[in-house]
Amino acid sequence: MDQLWANRAATSEAAVTQRHLRRLWAMPGTQLGVVAWPAARKDRLFGTWHYWWQAHLLDCLLDAQLRDPQPLRHTSINRQVRSHRLRNNFSWTNSYYDDMAWLALALERAARIAGVQRRRALPKLADQFVTAWAPEDGGGIPWRKQDQFFNAPANGPAGIFLARYDDWLQRAQQMADWVDRTLIDPETHLVFDGIKDGSLVRAQYTYCQGVVLGLETELAARTGDQRHFARVQRLVAAVDEHMAPAGVLRGAGGGDGGLFAGITARYLALVATTLPGDAADDVAARRTAAKVVLSSAKSAWDYRQTVDGLPVFGAFWDRNAELPAAGGQQAQFVAGAVNSSEIPERDLSVQLSGWMLMEAAHSVAVVSSLG
Repeated sequence: MDQLWANRAATSEAAVTQRHLRRLWAMPGTQLGVVAWPAARKDRLFGTWHYWWQAHLLDCLLDAQLRDPQPLRHTSINRQVRSHRLRNNFSWTNSYYDDMAWLALALERAARIAGVQRRRALPKLADQFVTAWAPEDGGGIPWRKQDQFFNAPANGPAGIFLARYDDWLQRAQQMADWVDRTLIDPETHLVFDGIKDGSLVRAQYTYCQGVVLGLETELAARTGDQRHFARVQRLVAAVDEHMAPAGVLRGAGGGDGGLFAGITARYLALVATTLPGDAADDVAARRTAAKVVLSSAKSAWDYRQTVDGLPVFGAFWDRNAELPAAGGQQAQFVAGAVNSSEIPERDLSVQLSGWMLMEAAHSVAVVSSLG
C-alpha cells in the first residue's frame, strides 16, 4: 500500500516540477514555482509573487526528499531557498506573520531533513513571532503588521515553528492555550478564524483546523501534557464530522484557498504518524486522522485529470478536476489575499495541495504498514 502512494506522490511531484519550476529571471542556480499553468508571460517572468505558496512548494520538496532522498532534489531545495530570498528583495521577512511562519517551518525542515542551512534566517523569523505576541491587545500574534486581527492562520504555524525551534516551547504552549480559550466553537469544537478588533470572526476554514491540529500534536509529543492530547482528539473528531463530507476534506477553490485542504491533510498525517499514546482515545484519533487522509487522497486521485501522463488535481477532491486553459481571469492579489483563477486548477496552490495530499497519504501508509 505504501508503494502505491509513493508512486502517486512521485508522479505528483513530477507534474509540479515539470509544469511550474523555472529559473528566476534566467539566473543560473535559481528556481521558483510559476504560479499558474498554463502561465501568462508575467507569471513566467516572476512578476507575480505569492510568498507563502513558494514556502509550501519548498515544504513539498522536503516531503519528497523524506520519501525518496535524491542528490538532484537536494540541489532543487537549495535553489528554492536561495531564490525565495532573492525574489523577496533579498529578505526573509514580509508584513504577514502567517506567510513568515510558513517559510520558517519550511526552512527549519530544510535544515533538519536536507541539511540546507540558512543560519541567519531562522533566528530572524523567530524574533518576528516572539515580538508580535500581544496579549494586551487580545492576541495571540496578529495576521500582519500594524493589524488588530489575531487569527488561527498566523498563530497555528508560528506556534508549530516555535515548538520545534530553539527554546520557545513555552511560548508555543501559550499560543495554543490562547487559541483554545478564544477560538474554539463550543458547539462543533471547530476552530473559528480569529478575533478582529475584539470581535469574533466566526468563519471556519479547513486551514484553521489543520494548523491547530499541527500545533497541539507537536505539543502533545514534546510535553506529554494531557491537555494537548485531549484537544487533538476533540479536533480530529470535529474535522471528521464537519469538514470531511463522505470522508473527503472539503475544498476551498483556487487562489490561497487552494492550499487549505492540503495543509489540513499535512497535519492530519502528523496526528496519524506522531501523536503518542496507547490510550483508546489516542489510538482512535490516529486512526480517524489516517482514514480522512487516505480517503481524501483516493478521491482526489480518482477525480484527477491527466496531461502527458501526469496528474492535474481538482480544487475539490470529491468531483472531477477541470483542465485549465490559457486566457480567462487569473488569480489576483486583493486585500491581502490571492483570489482564484477562473479555472482554479490553473493555480499552483491547487496543484501543490494535491501533491501535499499524496505525500501525506504516503507517510500515513508507511506507518500503517509498520503497524
